[in-house]
Amino acid sequence: MAEKLCTSYKSYKDFTSLVAWKCARELKIYFYTCILTRIKNEEKFILAHQIRKALISVTANIAEGYGRYHFKEGIQFYRISRASLYELKDHLITCFDLNYISMEELKIGFNHIEKSKIALNGFIYYTKKQLKNSTLSED
Repeated sequence: MAEKLCTSYKSYKDFTSLVAWKCARELKIYFYTCILTRIKNEEKFILAHQIRKALISVTANIAEGYGRYHFKEGIQFYRISRASLYELKDHLITCFDLNYISMEELKIGFNHIEKSKIALNGFIYYTKKQLKNSTLSED
């Protein structure tokens, strides 16, 4: 039975197929491989911890919002994800201000954040449109 479920699973119909989630995943990988490795030991349990929490929040809230039954609930989670992107931007600036990363790493990080934000805003807009259409069809 489990084998049949695994072979019939359609990953193109879940959150992993979303451009917004894919961009956020790239952002998370960049931060884990290039930014978090540069933070000094004394900041590992403060700044690095906050960065990890925000990174996980971005992708996890997209996934959780996608799994919600109602559009309004999904939009709420996507907005939380977007707020975490802004939090990451602030943390990235802190890393630069403390000389943990270079100007080039800052710019690359900003580009990843902006790409994620644009994709997520587009998905929020799309979801709002779906909500509006579903409300109109109920009338």
